[in-house]
Amino acid sequence: MLTDDGFAFRDLNGNGRLDPYEDGRLPVEERVEDLLSRMTLEEKAGMMFHTMVGMKADGGLMEVAGPMNPAPTSELIEKRLMNHFNVYAVAEPRRMAEWHNRLQRLAEGTRLGIPVTISSDPRHSYSREPGDSILTSIMLTGGFSQWPGPIGLAATRDPELVKEFGDIARREYTAVGIRVALHPMADLATEPRWARIEGTFGEDAVLASRLVSAYVEGFQGEALGPGSVACMTKHFPGGGPQRDGEDPHFSYGKEQVYPGGNFDHHLIPFEAAFEAGTAQIMPYYGMPVGLEVEEVGFGFNKDVVTGLLRGRYGFDGVVCTDWTLLTPVEAMGQAPIEAKCWGVEDLSVAERARKAIDAGVDQFGGEACPEVVVDLVRGGLIQEARIDESVRRLLRDKFRLGLFDDPYVDSKAAERVVGNDEFRRAGENAQRRSIVLLKNAETPDGRFLPLRGRPMLYVENLDPGVVGGYGQVVESIEDADVAILRLRAPFEPREGFLERHFNSGDLDFKDEEKAIILNILGKVPTVVDIYLERPAVIPEIADRSAGLLADFGACDAAVLDVIFGRFTPSGKLPFEMPSSMDAVRRQKEDVPHDSEDPLFPFGHGLTY
Repeated sequence: MLTDDGFAFRDLNGNGRLDPYEDGRLPVEERVEDLLSRMTLEEKAGMMFHTMVGMKADGGLMEVAGPMNPAPTSELIEKRLMNHFNVYAVAEPRRMAEWHNRLQRLAEGTRLGIPVTISSDPRHSYSREPGDSILTSIMLTGGFSQWPGPIGLAATRDPELVKEFGDIARREYTAVGIRVALHPMADLATEPRWARIEGTFGEDAVLASRLVSAYVEGFQGEALGPGSVACMTKHFPGGGPQRDGEDPHFSYGKEQVYPGGNFDHHLIPFEAAFEAGTAQIMPYYGMPVGLEVEEVGFGFNKDVVTGLLRGRYGFDGVVCTDWTLLTPVEAMGQAPIEAKCWGVEDLSVAERARKAIDAGVDQFGGEACPEVVVDLVRGGLIQEARIDESVRRLLRDKFRLGLFDDPYVDSKAAERVVGNDEFRRAGENAQRRSIVLLKNAETPDGRFLPLRGRPMLYVENLDPGVVGGYGQVVESIEDADVAILRLRAPFEPREGFLERHFNSGDLDFKDEEKAIILNILGKVPTVVDIYLERPAVIPEIADRSAGLLADFGACDAAVLDVIFGRFTPSGKLPFEMPSSMDAVRRQKEDVPHDSEDPLFPFGHGLTY
C-alpha cells in the first residue's frame, strides 16, 4: 500500500512521490492504523510534542535557537521528529505561506513524510497597543482582518456574527497554513480581576455556550475536514475562578477555588463545545482546591482528564496540555518563564511527563523533549500501547484535515485572501456593533449624544487625523466645545518577562491618575470611551462624564461613528461593572452576577 520510503504527499513538486491514499478509498481509521504500525517509538514520541516555532521576515526557516524557537527548525523536524508547531510572530501573508511550504518540504524528507500541523493563538483581535496585554502579546502581524476580541463578540450577543467571524478567520488561517486554532476560551469570567477575561465570552454561562458553539462551527464546519481549522477549546474544566483573580501562569496564582460550590457551572460552555464537535481540548494550569479531586494542576489531574473529560463526557479527541508544564523557558542562561507544574513541583521532568500521560493527555504544549517519552517507554514506566492511543488521535486529526492529501498552500492566493476588503469591512462592522453605550447624560436640549455638526474637539489618545473627519481638533481644552478621551481599564503593572503582559490587580484608577481624568471632566462636557479588557471600577468617571462608552477592541473611526451617530450603538455588557473595589473583594471567584450594587449590571447597554 505504501511507496518504498513510506507515507508521502501528493506529487506537487514533480519528485514522483505520490500518496497511495489520495483516492480516498480507505477510511481514516484504516489509514491511521496502517501508518501507526510503521512508526518507530521515536517517531511516535515526536508527535506528542507541540512547541513554538519562528520564521524570518522573508519567510525563511528559523535556524537558530531562541525563546520562541527551542532549537533550529530543521533539528526539530529531522532529528526530534516533531510535526506540531505553534507559530508566534509571523511575516506578511505571502511570505508566511512560503515559510509554511518550506516546513512541509522539510517534513516530506523525513522517513515517513508525516506533514506538519501549524497552530496559532488568536490573531484577529484589534489592538491599539499590540503586545501590551496577554491577548495581544502574541504579535498580531500578518495582515489578518481585525475584529473586537472575544469579549467584544460577546457584547454583540449574536451567534451568527460569531460564526461569520469563525468562517472568515478559518479562511485566512488556512490560506497561510494554520490548521489548529488554540482557541476558543470557554472559561467564564466570574472573577473580575482575572487578566484573561478579554479572551472569554464573559461571565454568563448561557451566553458563552451559544457563542462557543457558533465559534467552533465557524472554524470547523459541520465536521472536521480538509477545509477546517481544528479548535483546541480551552481551558478545561474552566479557568475563570482564580483565587483573588491571580493567574496560574505564575506560582502565586496557581489555586482555583470554588467558594460558591459552582464547579459544574463552569463546565456548561465546554458541553456546548463538545456538542459542536470541538476536535481538541486544552486543560488549564490551575490547581483545584477544596474539591474531591487530587490537588494538582489540571494537566496532571487524572480525576479531571480521564475521569471527567474522557469518562463523563466521552471525549475521544486530542488533549494537549497548556504550554510548559514540564520545563521552564530559558533565555540567555536564565529561566524567565517557570514550568507550570503546580502540585508536582518536586517531581522530575520525566516523572511529570509520566503523570500527565497517565492522567490522559496526548500532547505536551510548548515542550520539545520527546526523548523523555522514549526513555519512559524503554524503561518500562509507560507501555507503548498507551503512547499509541495518543498518536492515534493525533494522526486522525492530520488525516481529517487533509494534510496527508495536500499539505501545501498557494502563496499567491494567501496574499489575496488574508485581510481582503470584504473581511476587513466585516471586522470593522463587528467593532462598531460591540461598542456599549453606558451613559448618555440628559441636557436641556435632550440627550448629550450623538454629537452633531462639527464641534471644537479636545481629544486624548485618538488620532487627530481621524478626528478631523468629525470636528475641529483643538490643542487647548479651554477652546473646546467637547472633550473625547479614550482610556483603558486600569491595572497594576508588574515586573517580569511574562508578567508584564498580564494586566492584573485592582480595577480602579488610583488617586493621581483619576484626578487628571476628573480635572478634564470638570472643565468641559466630556465623552469617555474605555477599553474593557476586564471590568473597571469607575464610579466617579461615570458620574461626571457627559457620555460613557465601552469598547473591546475598536479603532478610532468605529468609536467616533458611535459618538456622532453614524452608527447606532447596540452592544450589551458581557459582565458586570462593579461599583467599588470592596465589592470586588467580596465577590466569590466562581459565581457569576454576584457583585453588590453594580455600577452597571450584566447586559446593560443604551442606544439612540
